[in-house]
Amino acid sequence: MAHEHDLEIPATTRRGLAIAAGVLGLVTLVGVLAFRSTGDLGEGAGRLNLASDVYDAKVVAVDTKPCSGTTRADDIPCDEVRVRLSQGPDKGDTVELEFPESPTTPDFDPGDRVVLSYNPSAEPGFEYQFADRQRRPVLLWLTVLFAAAVVLLGRWRGLAALVALGATMVVLLQFILPAILDGKSPVMVAVFGASAIAYLALYLAHGFRTMTTVALLGTLAALAVTVALASLFTALADFTGLATEEAVLVQIGAENIDLSGLVLGGMVIGALGALDDMTVTQVSAVWELRAANPRFKRRELSSAAMRIGRDHVASTVNTLALAYAGAALPVLILFVQSRQSLGAVANSETVAVEIVRTLVGSIGLVASVPLTTWLATRVVTTEPPRRGRGRPRSERPGGRRPASPVEDGPAGQASGAMKEAEPDQPPEQQFWGRRRGGPGEPPPIPPEDRG
Repeated sequence: MAHEHDLEIPATTRRGLAIAAGVLGLVTLVGVLAFRSTGDLGEGAGRLNLASDVYDAKVVAVDTKPCSGTTRADDIPCDEVRVRLSQGPDKGDTVELEFPESPTTPDFDPGDRVVLSYNPSAEPGFEYQFADRQRRPVLLWLTVLFAAAVVLLGRWRGLAALVALGATMVVLLQFILPAILDGKSPVMVAVFGASAIAYLALYLAHGFRTMTTVALLGTLAALAVTVALASLFTALADFTGLATEEAVLVQIGAENIDLSGLVLGGMVIGALGALDDMTVTQVSAVWELRAANPRFKRRELSSAAMRIGRDHVASTVNTLALAYAGAALPVLILFVQSRQSLGAVANSETVAVEIVRTLVGSIGLVASVPLTTWLATRVVTTEPPRRGRGRPRSERPGGRRPASPVEDGPAGQASGAMKEAEPDQPPEQQFWGRRRGGPGEPPPIPPEDRG
């Protein structure tokens, strides 16, 4: 979006786009304030026995011994792992953890970093439990590498994109998830949250430009289409939202959550990222085409941009399908092992949700191309109003008709000055002035009056 300065957008058009974006932004802000969380979000952790305190630790030794309460003759071996706490109230102490040997038992080596959950109300000796391996250093280095790659290629625009990504995470973690946990409608929360993300992500990444506003309006229009389709087909498919173990745990921890609405909200948020990409690319294509050939008519410009959009849609739809398939790959493997038919696999709620998510999101992407292209082409092909449009210049007060080629030069300028003075003279003076060269000279005396 670097060529907006090459195009002259009328002030009235820019003003209209700004008003539309401002009104929708105000509606988004009101919705965010109305559906924000106001309750205690930690109540569900107690019902699910979830530990809120986790601390780093380091493995110092690993031994294989009979499990507690058994003898060597029982042949029930366990891995006894001793770890030293790096954080928490018992920092520096050594804790022993026991893991029965099984295919799912984690494989520890001295020096491994782990995370332990802490429950002070547990029985003595069982306050600390293994939570997971410590992956934060790896994630931190990967994040630094990602940020460096984005900034190296995008420079200031890449840095702005990272800021927009941070704003997206803030909306997701501070508004969408808390509001859903608080029992608010997942659909409405997803709609207003997605709209807020669109505003922040687009304007922070691309600046407050006319191009950005056009992309934003195209995104919101396509998002409305996506919400309508997702609501319709989620109701027709009769999704319960209980197809996964995580959904069951969510319902236990927060009994007032609408799980079917949660499925719908996930579809809306999942489609937003692809919609942003599609609309920004489409608007940028329209601007570049117009800047490259200002003589493009509206129909020609729209046709050229639509050809670009079709290629983008073809690749993005496949990207969405592969992304959703990758997320559900373990489930798909289980269905393949069950040797069920393709129809039976697609009919299960777990797979059907992903199918509806993919198809609804793809339809929203397809709709975003003509919507955004139509708006962008109308904006760039709107001609600015011409000054003094109406009567010819020679007929306006104080105006002069264009000088003919004969009137160029000093003689022509003098003649023009004479002609401009003629309307203020009597008719007979105008006649004799033209014959004798004097604009104010009196007419000659007739012979019979001489004497």
